[in-house]
Amino acid sequence: MPRKIRQLLKDLEKAGFEFEPGKGSHRKMVHPLGLVVVVSGQLGEDARHYQEKDVKQAIKRVKK
Repeated sequence: MPRKIRQLLKDLEKAGFEFEPGKGSHRKMVHPLGLVVVVSGQLGEDARHYQEKDVKQAIKRVKK
């Protein structure tokens, strides 16, 4: 079962990413090291496979 968008955003926040305000359903999450991840969709929607993969890779790159 796919995870929800809100769960991906929580994972990013735990890894040190911060929300950068914008319009619509796209959320730009920026890490102090300069890494940027954009997550689209409403909070309650199921995350797409590529979104989960992008978030996982971003968190992995920050933790190195």
